[in-house]
Amino acid sequence: MQFGENLRNLRNLYLTRHEVPVVEASLFVTCVVDQFYPQVGEAAVKLLRRAGVDVLFPAGQTCCGQLAYNAGHHNEARSLAKRFLRVFGDGRYIVAPSGSCAAMVRVFYPELLERSLERDAQRYRDLAHETAERTYELSQFLVNVLGRRDLGLALPQPMRVTYHDCCHALRELGISKEPRELLRNVKNLELVEQERAAWCCGFGGTFAVKFPEISEAMLRDKMAAVQATRADVVTALDSSCLMHIGGGLSRQGATVRALHVAEVLGMGTQER
Repeated sequence: MQFGENLRNLRNLYLTRHEVPVVEASLFVTCVVDQFYPQVGEAAVKLLRRAGVDVLFPAGQTCCGQLAYNAGHHNEARSLAKRFLRVFGDGRYIVAPSGSCAAMVRVFYPELLERSLERDAQRYRDLAHETAERTYELSQFLVNVLGRRDLGLALPQPMRVTYHDCCHALRELGISKEPRELLRNVKNLELVEQERAAWCCGFGGTFAVKFPEISEAMLRDKMAAVQATRADVVTALDSSCLMHIGGGLSRQGATVRALHVAEVLGMGTQER
């Protein structure tokens, strides 16, 4: 992944200027971020370092297998899961700027590997459970593991932001208050709740391809809820959902920007 070389260079520069942080974590950058939104990965790294984390990037990482799993190709998903477990098998925390990819590892890996009948099945079952326990979505890690609800950030100018609850983060990982706490503690940021914050945006990976009419209807409801807040930015924990929402808003000519929570927080400067 091209993201890895940039991160390693930044890490080496950082460690020459700062004391080595106490906490180490490996970044699972995810396919969507690596291929389409590298700025989200960069923002996540900066936030983690502000919180005192030494961020590493395992170069052998690839897809977590979620797309194959959701499409019913469980053998292919299992192969990718086993690779992930080997690549991230060093015992460090694993942090992903994605609720859906984190949920794949935390929730669905143990289930997926439990069904394996291969000769090394028990080894990977144990590894799946162990890895699940140290894998976190970014805001979940900052708030619940590090206890950092206020990163001392201030936006350069006032901004009105509304938050969209992505399905996997909310329903599989129970993440709701964590990103909101981080956002509320940014000076010059006004967090405004939308009427249908927990309604699915209609993306759902292959769902949007298989059922485009239903997906588009769900997206229209979501865009109406976003625009009703008169927000400058709609934010969320998954770049894939934001791609769907942002694309729809752009086609309507709306001025609302779709930005990942890491990007919004990354726009802040140290207030103190």
